[in-house]
Amino acid sequence: MDANSDKAGVHVEDADARDYVNSPREIQSRFDLLRDLGEEEMEKLNKSVLSKIDWRMMPTITIMFLMCYLDRINVSNARLGGMQEDLGMSDTVWNAGISTFYVGYLVGQLPGNLLLAKVNPRWFLPTIMLGWSATTICTPALTNGAGFCVLRFFTGLLEAPFFPGITLMTSSWYTKHENPMRMAIWHAGNTISNIVSGFLAAGILTTMGGIGGLYSWQWFFLIEGIASILVALVAYFTLPDWPHNTRFLTPEEKEMAQYRVLCSNGGVDEGVGGTWDGLRDAVKDPFTWLFCAMHFALITAQSFKDFLPSIVNTFDLGELTTYFIQAPPYAFSYAFACVCAWSSGKRQESFWHIVIPIIGSAIGCAMLISVDLIAVRYVGLFLLITGTYNGLNLQLSWETTVVPAPRSKKAALIAIANCISQTSHWFSPYFWPRAHEPYYRLGGGLVLFGCLIVVASAWGAMWRAKRLNKRLDEAEGWTPESTETRGWRYVY
Repeated sequence: MDANSDKAGVHVEDADARDYVNSPREIQSRFDLLRDLGEEEMEKLNKSVLSKIDWRMMPTITIMFLMCYLDRINVSNARLGGMQEDLGMSDTVWNAGISTFYVGYLVGQLPGNLLLAKVNPRWFLPTIMLGWSATTICTPALTNGAGFCVLRFFTGLLEAPFFPGITLMTSSWYTKHENPMRMAIWHAGNTISNIVSGFLAAGILTTMGGIGGLYSWQWFFLIEGIASILVALVAYFTLPDWPHNTRFLTPEEKEMAQYRVLCSNGGVDEGVGGTWDGLRDAVKDPFTWLFCAMHFALITAQSFKDFLPSIVNTFDLGELTTYFIQAPPYAFSYAFACVCAWSSGKRQESFWHIVIPIIGSAIGCAMLISVDLIAVRYVGLFLLITGTYNGLNLQLSWETTVVPAPRSKKAALIAIANCISQTSHWFSPYFWPRAHEPYYRLGGGLVLFGCLIVVASAWGAMWRAKRLNKRLDEAEGWTPESTETRGWRYVY
């Protein structure tokens, strides 16, 4: 697209030097099967595409994410089931095992997501799911702490491309108005996994010890691993490819799927782009590093998650109650995140939707580490989980909205941000030793630090988006008094 020859476009000198098209009609004219359709026909076709993708992709990636996250957090409840003692691990060795998962996760992030941008996600994502399911099934065969550390490394390596991968897929299928809500929906996998893990722990860890000569925690991993394999096999048949080549869409619907995203991207073709070009462009874009800081801070603020069963155990409410009461805070967090995502997408605003809840998380953390009353600490847990959970969801949709194309650059940004954020797990487990029960104030201090950095980095992203929007206004000659429709703008 040439801004000098196309009156619908405007050119802004910046990191991307992109041209943004204001007219959906001009974008529609690029497609042979769409150019002659009227407004009602386009709307009907749009609803058909949206419905098909909603019903095929969203349930699949939600359940896959559930199993992925369940695999990540199951060791926390297995610890309460005696896994650490049965394998003769000290707290230091246990924390090393938690950390090595994220070493593997870090190694696999960037190459995995850059590869996904070029291959068929319908084959790639279920295949890596089969890989991490295999490591889960191997967990009951462990006999010592060294084996635990090695196996968790390979589990992290195989899981690494999945989370950034489904983020990339969502942003490649949905518009910037739909993105926050859809990401909130599949984030249900995160919430449900925390709820299911508690119930599975109550059902398996308290009843299956000794059956078949296995510890209860060994059954815990076996059952989960088998379930993950079944989900991966189903995903081969239900996941879509990319908008231009998905088999269950008609030719018209394929063009509509591409048209929708083009309009959302300001007319810039998502394309694929060269792998190294995308990586180079992402590294040069200041947005990448602002969202790296934000993602890192949110993961740091969520460092309590690997130790939540142990934190709740300090309430001294009994074994079964400890498992069960982990569920309500996550259920509330999910409901809140969905409402916030809907509001953010509708209003096209991200900063305050992230910052206000994260301030609530800081207040909740202060309650948890400074108050004796169990009821107050439990309310603090609700606030802590809600703000950090919501912030991570909206941060993902925000970063893919301000860097919508090309796909190789977007894939690199998602992977770099997610990759750097996971380094938090290298050190954060050491902030939650059992010696600091019941308040875990060292860990609480780390959470408060994370909340502070979230606010600072979100402010930086908002400031940059406003600055770039001002440049776009000047390039278009647009002012608040203008009668013409304002073109594509960065969301903040």
